[in-house]
Amino acid sequence: MERIILGIKLVAFDFDGVFTDNMVYVLQDGRESVRCSRSDGLGLEKLRRLGIATAIISTETNPVVSARADKLKVRCIQGCEDKLAALEALTRTGDFGLEAVAFVGNDINDLDCLTHVGLPIVVQDAHPDVVPHAAYRTSRPGGQGAVREICDLFERVLKQH
Repeated sequence: MERIILGIKLVAFDFDGVFTDNMVYVLQDGRESVRCSRSDGLGLEKLRRLGIATAIISTETNPVVSARADKLKVRCIQGCEDKLAALEALTRTGDFGLEAVAFVGNDINDLDCLTHVGLPIVVQDAHPDVVPHAAYRTSRPGGQGAVREICDLFERVLKQH
């Protein structure tokens, strides 16, 4: 896997179930809130310093996703019915192929991306249908440090080379 990590130029993440614990709080007025790990921000900063681009690609359209992405300084694509097409568009703008992409997901709506990228990653509590398609499964569940774990892994590998 080290060899693969050395060639990664973009790490793209699903949001719900990766940055969050896959739970949603619905307030009386219909607004939603989610729980994320603060340590993810420090991890994402490590990727930036290493020159690795990041993006969030989410099926949902939700202001909470935009707010978190803005705070973390991560490009965000929401309301995405075809995540693979969005990922391919990102690779064209970066002038590299899907083999240079790591995608982090947790459920069946991530399957197309997971099966087409160079490094498919799932969180520890991913749906059983996607686990067999991962080259790496985090030890941490979504929303509880999984994103940070991935960033730390990249930093360890890249600093060794």
